[in-house]
Amino acid sequence: MQIVSLTTDYGTKDYYVAELKAAILSINLNTHIIDISHEIDRFDIVQASFYLTNAITSFPAGSIHVIGVNCNYKKKSEYITFEYKGQFFIGPNNGVFSLMFEDLDTSIVYIISPPHKENVQVKDIFAHAVGYISHGLPIEEIGPTLVNFNKNLNIKPVVTSNQIRATIIHIDHFENVVVNLKKDQFEKLKNGRPFELYYRQHDPITTLSNEYGDVSIGDPLAFFNSTGYLEIAINMDKASTMLNLFKNEMIQINFL
Repeated sequence: MQIVSLTTDYGTKDYYVAELKAAILSINLNTHIIDISHEIDRFDIVQASFYLTNAITSFPAGSIHVIGVNCNYKKKSEYITFEYKGQFFIGPNNGVFSLMFEDLDTSIVYIISPPHKENVQVKDIFAHAVGYISHGLPIEEIGPTLVNFNKNLNIKPVVTSNQIRATIIHIDHFENVVVNLKKDQFEKLKNGRPFELYYRQHDPITTLSNEYGDVSIGDPLAFFNSTGYLEIAINMDKASTMLNLFKNEMIQINFL
C-alpha cells in the first residue's frame, strides 16, 4: 500500500479535494491517502511548509507528499518532484520546498512533464506524478531537470546579545500561538540568564512551563512544544483571542 499525503489550500466546502483524490486513485488504486490539511490559508506557502515539515517526521520511508498550495502562481506554472531523505515530494515550484529544506540538492529536482491528454489540470499533473513514483518508475525520467528553483526566505528571529525578537507563525485550532523560535536557539542565547517574554501590553512571562496544566485554568504560559517551537497558550482557553495575538506579530524576549 502506497501512502500519499495531501496538503492543500483547497478547503473542504467544494469538490476540489475529492477531485484530486479521485484522480490519484484512478491511476493507482493501491494508495492510502492521508489528509494533512486542506485548510491552509489561501496561497500561504509559509503555513503549508510549517504543516508538512512537522508532519513528515511521522511518515514511513517511501511516502509521497503532495502540496497543492498557491498552485497557479504564474501564467505557466511549473510542478516539480524530488526525493529527500527517503520520501518523495510533489508540488509547485513556488518556493514552498525551499522553506522546508534549506539543504535540498536542486540538481535532483525534476519538472513533471504533464500527462498526454487534453485540458490538463493541476490534479492531473499531481496524479500523474503520484502514479509514476508509486509504480516504481525512475523519478529522473518523469521530466527534465529543473533549472531555476524558486526560493523563498524563512522569517528568522532577530537576535542580539540580550534580546530576541521573534514572529508568530501559526495559530492552531485551539488558538495556541506558535512562534518561530526553536528551543536550542533560545537556550544558547539564554545561557542560564533570567528572561522576560513580552507579548502585547501584558505582564511578561518569566518562566517556561512543561505543559498546559503547569498553570491554573485561565492563566497564560509559554513552553517549547512537541515540534520544538516556542508556544504561548492559556490553560483551557484561547490565547490568540484573549491575548489579542495574531500571525506575523512580534514577540520580544529580553535577557537580564
